Amino acid sequence: MTAEPRPRIAIAEALRNHWFEIWYQPKVDLKRKCLAGAEALARIRHPQLGVLPPGRFVPAFADGDIAELSELGLVATLCDWTVFDQASFNLHLAVNVPVSVLPGLPIQRLVCEHRPKSTRWPGLILELTENQIVADMALAGEIAGRLRASGVTIAIDDCGAASSALASLAAVPFSEFKLARGWVRGCATDAANGAICRSAIELAHRFGAAAAADGVESAADLQALIAMGCDFAQGPVIAPFLPKQEFLDLLRLRNSPRPTTPKDVIQAGAKLLGRVA
Repeated sequence: MTAEPRPRIAIAEALRNHWFEIWYQPKVDLKRKCLAGAEALARIRHPQLGVLPPGRFVPAFADGDIAELSELGLVATLCDWTVFDQASFNLHLAVNVPVSVLPGLPIQRLVCEHRPKSTRWPGLILELTENQIVADMALAGEIAGRLRASGVTIAIDDCGAASSALASLAAVPFSEFKLARGWVRGCATDAANGAICRSAIELAHRFGAAAAADGVESAADLQALIAMGCDFAQGPVIAPFLPKQEFLDLLRLRNSPRPTTPKDVIQAGAKLLGRVA
């Protein structure tokens, strides 16, 4: 039998009804073996359909809808940092924004109005996908340079997913390479994936940037990434995306000792989330 198509919700409808929530996924520092930050991602909490991931959003035809969602994510992430900081978690938060809405999105004004007043604030990471940056390199570079003064740095997301040479991205001032999950998956056993991850990590370091692995699913891949010198990692093997309050509640339950091995990193993630390792 053919499965019924899953319903999809229009971004404009979700914005109008205030159904959007910002969820967070922990990001681990693989060198210091501790929690370093979190990535923010939008979810829809529909009154009948429940929680819907981004794949269930109907693409907006109007850039205004995407810009409004991007602004919501930026402001929420800036405000949530203070909530986490008051609970003694100084997290370097990241949020995704499409390159297409950057020219009309008043990021500098939003950061000025909503940024935390604390001197502990480490700034905000803006994640831009590699394929979108390559499509308009000049725009991405100009905006990235301008945002640095506001405490906003750029992470190039899905590195290796586009067909361009990674070295060409040197034209954009960035602070982090984020390896595409397709290359991270199986990097411990797949020679091609492992080589691509190693090259991207080395290239990031040559540019004076950090390398982060997204979507890490296994202990073996985590071990391989550590051996390659990767700086940060996030993914299901450590923790899933969680609603803000649940994420905060579970952070408070974490154990303080720092992990020292890939297995310890996973166990620490499990303890962080109240799960059994």
